[in-house]
Amino acid sequence: MDFIDLKSQYRQLRDPINARIHAVLDHGQYILGPEICELEKCLAEYVGIKHCIAVSSGTDALLIALMAYGIGPGDEVITSPFTFISTGEVITLLGAKPVFVDIDRRTYNLDPALLSDAITDKTKAIMPVSLYGQCADFDAINSIADPCGIPVIEDGAQSFGATYKNRKSCTLSHVGATSFFPSKSLGCYGDGGALFTNDEKLNKVFRAIRIHGQNELREHTCIGINGRMDSIQAAVLLAKMEIFNSEVEARIRIAQRYTDLIENDLKRRKSPIRVRTPYIEAHNTSVFAQYTIEVSDRDTVQESMKAHSIPTAVHYPLPLHLQPAFKFLGLGQGNFPVSEEVANHVISLPMHPYLTEQVQSQIIAAL
Repeated sequence: MDFIDLKSQYRQLRDPINARIHAVLDHGQYILGPEICELEKCLAEYVGIKHCIAVSSGTDALLIALMAYGIGPGDEVITSPFTFISTGEVITLLGAKPVFVDIDRRTYNLDPALLSDAITDKTKAIMPVSLYGQCADFDAINSIADPCGIPVIEDGAQSFGATYKNRKSCTLSHVGATSFFPSKSLGCYGDGGALFTNDEKLNKVFRAIRIHGQNELREHTCIGINGRMDSIQAAVLLAKMEIFNSEVEARIRIAQRYTDLIENDLKRRKSPIRVRTPYIEAHNTSVFAQYTIEVSDRDTVQESMKAHSIPTAVHYPLPLHLQPAFKFLGLGQGNFPVSEEVANHVISLPMHPYLTEQVQSQIIAAL
């Protein structure tokens, strides 16, 4: 059994994907070819924003956003401790200090109620994470950040295609960033990412930074990075966009069936192991980048699932403040109790748009 089944998706899209890739091979513009402009227009129209900038990865999207705001030594950037390491990593790479704010117990996203206390005169950006496919509470976050003149950058690496109060992820703040890693809701066949903004000045700076700080006149006006997306990755994404809406609908349907099966089965079996299914805010939709539950005894559950040949994963077993790489921050156990508690109990089940009811039932029986 596959944790994420990309092969079934490819079989459905074999002809358009192959045609798109062969078009790149024929014209030979492997870097920043015409597919990049086409993809940027397609994605901007999809989310409903003026500018999309295709880049080399989701990590580089976050890095470019911070660079565009001039983040550097002595600055602070607020984010969540319960996320993949790249969110905190890019802050540290620029010499700035990641400042963590604990998460909402239900959604696993940054808790706006704790945000004001974390802001100092050194705070230069806030970078909420839209975890597991559900957007953070951006209206609440923006209402705190805007009066302070602090830009908000959405880490939407897991939430592309999700909505918050009928607005698409990556359009909810000054800048949105996402990832097209193969396992994402929209994934390419390698690394890829994108930035989104309505700000014309930021658009120009993002485009310069992604190509070594170079502008249209081939002048290097700032220090940048090699953050360009390959044309072949754009070609794959363009083919996948043809069915993306239907895949998002399938993800939502499959997640709801998971929840129904788990909750009904728990009532029937009266299991001694407690299970908590995902909580989605009424004003949100999730793309369920992961279908993540909490269990009271994760080690036992993982071992038993493995014995039944059911793959599982843990996103994430150790919050960032407890990772050895962030030891220099001087934080430890007890600093962010909600993140620490959640990290001990979350477990992700197989999730993708091609998960059949039969396989789902097999997974729940094992659970």
